[in-house]
This record gives sequence, structure tokens and C-alpha cells, in this order.
Amino acid sequence: MTPLIAIAITTGILSGIWAWFSVAFGLVTWIGFIGCTSYFASQGCWRSLITTWLTNTTGVFWGMLLIKGADLWGQGVFSFMMVAIVAFMMCFQGKQRWLSYIPGTFAGCCIAFGSNGAWQIAIPSLLVGALFGFAMKQSGLLLFKIWPARFAKKGD
Repeated sequence: MTPLIAIAITTGILSGIWAWFSVAFGLVTWIGFIGCTSYFASQGCWRSLITTWLTNTTGVFWGMLLIKGADLWGQGVFSFMMVAIVAFMMCFQGKQRWLSYIPGTFAGCCIAFGSNGAWQIAIPSLLVGALFGFAMKQSGLLLFKIWPARFAKKGD
């Protein structure tokens, strides 16, 4: 068995559990999968989980700034300038080590728009989803480690 196959097995199992868990606890399933994906696209360790949480959350903040700010500056040229400024700031915050995962920030911003500004449910869904992503990868790597070589076929 390869690490990819092991991670695929645990990802499949935990994806089903996440789908049930999110519904059972009032979280948004698709947002959690974005959190999971954000984690998988990072370096894949504890530090990456924390960075994913921080950047996804700040991304939601930037998205909410644009959503709420639109009431102040309207939909004209000024709104386009604000999008440019916020996009710059989302990249610029990457100068800070814990906020350096810029795709996580953009994913969080997209979640703010995709959830129609419902940040109160978007943030917990993102955070728990990223935790599930961490569990998927780490459990897959553990499965790969403990899978007895005698059960593996050549080419597995």
C-alpha cells in the first residue's frame, strides 16, 4: 500500500463522517470541505493546521470587510478600488509567518461571499473542516506505517 492509497482510504471514511457530523452539529458541510482542502494544500503538519486556521479566518474577515463595506461605498468604481486594496492586503499579510499561506486567506474570503456573510457559522465550519483534513492525512500516514508488509501486494 502506498501513502496515497492509505490517505485515500482514511479520507473516504472521514469524509463520510464529516458529512454526518456537520449536519448533526449544524455546520455547513461544503464550507468544512473547503477548510479540509485548505489544509491538504498546505505543508501538512501541526504548524500547517494552525496556519490554515489563521489564514482561513482572516480571509473571512477580509471578505466581511468587503461585504459590509459595500453598504458604505456602494457598487461603483470605489468598490472596485476597495477590492484591489483588500486583495493587496490579503497578500501583504503573508509577510507574517503565521499568515503566509495566502491561498488559505483567499479561500476564507471566498467563504465569506459564498455563505452570504454568515461568518458565525462559516468560521466554525472552516475550522472543524480543517481539523478533519488534518485527521484524514495523519490517519492515512499512520495506516501506511502500520499496514503489515505481508498483506501488501507488489505494486500496491
